[in-house]
Amino acid sequence: MSGTFVGMPAFPVAAHEAVHDSTLRGNLRHATHTIRAKREKAVAEVSDWAALREAGKQIKDHTLRHLDRYLVQLEEAVTAAGGVVHWAADADEANRIVTALVRMTGETEVVKVKSMATQEIGLNEALEAAGIHAYETDLAELIVQLGKDRPSHILVPAIHRNRGEIRDIFAREMGEWGRPAPEGLTDTPAELAEAARLHLREKFLRAKVGISGANFMVAETGTLVVVESEGNGRMCLTLPETLISVVGIEKTVPSWRDLEVFLQTLPRSSTAERMNPYTSMWTGTKDGRAGEGDGPGTFHLVLLDNGRTDTLADEVGRQALRCIRCSACLNVCPVYERAGGHAYGSVYPGPIGAILSPQLRGTGSEIDASLPYASSLCGACYEVCPVAIDIPEVLVHLRERIAEGGPATRDGNRVLLKPAKGHAAERAAMRAARWAFSHPGALRGGQRLASRTRRFHPRTLPGPGRAWSATRDLPEVPAESFRDWWQRTRGGKDVTK
Repeated sequence: MSGTFVGMPAFPVAAHEAVHDSTLRGNLRHATHTIRAKREKAVAEVSDWAALREAGKQIKDHTLRHLDRYLVQLEEAVTAAGGVVHWAADADEANRIVTALVRMTGETEVVKVKSMATQEIGLNEALEAAGIHAYETDLAELIVQLGKDRPSHILVPAIHRNRGEIRDIFAREMGEWGRPAPEGLTDTPAELAEAARLHLREKFLRAKVGISGANFMVAETGTLVVVESEGNGRMCLTLPETLISVVGIEKTVPSWRDLEVFLQTLPRSSTAERMNPYTSMWTGTKDGRAGEGDGPGTFHLVLLDNGRTDTLADEVGRQALRCIRCSACLNVCPVYERAGGHAYGSVYPGPIGAILSPQLRGTGSEIDASLPYASSLCGACYEVCPVAIDIPEVLVHLRERIAEGGPATRDGNRVLLKPAKGHAAERAAMRAARWAFSHPGALRGGQRLASRTRRFHPRTLPGPGRAWSATRDLPEVPAESFRDWWQRTRGGKDVTK
């Protein structure tokens, strides 16, 4: 299973359709601007935010450098606490493991905490194929599931829906999944939340199996951490007899002291709160440690690779694995705001998805080869990232890989990628630029020629370039180059001679 949304076109095609949806753009603009403004205030309250950001970066980088050691330590701690650890190399293996574990319980229903990892591997679809019903309990995920939709945001999966649309989905679909929506349901937030609460309550009380992801895993104790805002996660983690957690290996942190940093930066960057309303932690099973009674009756941890080790092998791209899924980069990205999350063809939309998905899945598909170009490189994503992921740097790095080809790691093997189709003009332009910048005399001659012929320059580009200049003004060529200006005004030495 690739994790790519079936039938999705490349980003430019999908985005072209999305930007003409005025309702979608209105929903996105309102939501992202609101979250962005709240985050700015929450971060401004912390005097040492820059130090926390750097600490988070250093902790993540240290953990990734020594991930092999910390994963073994984590497995030993979870096992000692009564849990069972499973290792999944890819999505198919993870789905087989989880499906088999649910079947062992004899149950045909599970309740789920919001989890990007299980969406990444298509777990709901795999369970459905095995005759097992998975019920999402996060409010936004419930909206997406009832609407037979796809998530479009990391933090707020139903960000593309307004209140009226949500009311219609509840009224139309809830009865097919369980308790129907109340008669006369309006689109007020309180009534919508109450309808979801009543609908989900019977599932919480009936379910014997819960499935979750985790925001963090503490290697020294084997503790898993889930942070959320609604309380549904707490219900899924404490009521079911069996808990199965599917977690990417990069979610590991060495110690409780390291966790302290992220419990400060994550809520402010995501929901603009000083702390998460619900922070649930469990260590193994309730009988795994004498006298502590912590955790479910049976606990299984599925450690998911699914391209993460390949990403770790890339010295530039590996910084994407620092991501703590706060979604701050989505809320400041001008491309995401206009195109929406569905255009990215992945459960990881926005700037982080543009660098993470092509590394986890490879760049062989049309969608993944287009994602590194889904950015203006404005750098706003880097400025707000709480673990200082230089997303523009990785985007440029991946663009080079797509246009030029070169060495990469896939499925643990070092391979030589061929240049992607459709980038011949880009390669030619970059090679011409490299030659020009390597020959200062030719560069200066070209600059002078461009300046002297500026009156005759077209306002739009010809041929394929017309698509670029149709929505942008071409930069006006100055009357003289900087070097000529310096020579004329300062009498500087001509460095080209």
